[in-house]
Amino acid sequence: MAEKVLVIDDDESIVWLVSTLLKHDGFDVVEALSAEDGLKLAYQKRPDLVLLDVMMPGMDGWEVCRRLRELSEVPIIFLTAKTGITDVVRGLEMGADDYLVKPFDNRELVARVRAHLRRTPAQQNADQLIFDNGNVTINFLNRDVRVRGNLVELTPKEFELLAVLARNAGRVLTRSELVNQVWGPNYSGANESLKLYIHYLRKKIEANAAQPDYILTSRGVGYRFANK
Repeated sequence: MAEKVLVIDDDESIVWLVSTLLKHDGFDVVEALSAEDGLKLAYQKRPDLVLLDVMMPGMDGWEVCRRLRELSEVPIIFLTAKTGITDVVRGLEMGADDYLVKPFDNRELVARVRAHLRRTPAQQNADQLIFDNGNVTINFLNRDVRVRGNLVELTPKEFELLAVLARNAGRVLTRSELVNQVWGPNYSGANESLKLYIHYLRKKIEANAAQPDYILTSRGVGYRFANK
């Protein structure tokens, strides 16, 4: 059965473009030209993923995201013309999983949709996660990490950070989210510590730390673990 994507945007040309792209790749697409209709269809159709505009007349995308999160963990990707980092961070901290700035690359849109649909709730509680056709395996029971078949020695804090990233693979995590989950909300010097530990992890996991394949930077916002 085709996976169902709900597109909520008041711009008919954007809805047509996104729907055409997704249908061509085999998705079942549900369209809504207003926030109110989008919420109704989300409750009725129960989509596997939501693509959501921010700036809409009446109810905006922030409110739609908030209401969806009260009832569901469905992946939400913002499609937005708002390029400010504060807007992006606001959306992610409200519960969105990712964002794309308009105008977006068509191939990137489809790739991001697929990446988030590969991320299942089971990842949050799995004893082991496997990425990149087995090139990266993370065992949470014995804290065993292997990259390209080799055991990687991580400090407890490095493992905690990797675990949070991997369990949310495909999702952009803001710096504040990562700090809260790994160091706690009252930790001082958090951003510098996070940056340093990201560097440590890349040195140990990536083939080339300067051009990472797994721990990716979302500039000005945070980091995400590639879900591949």
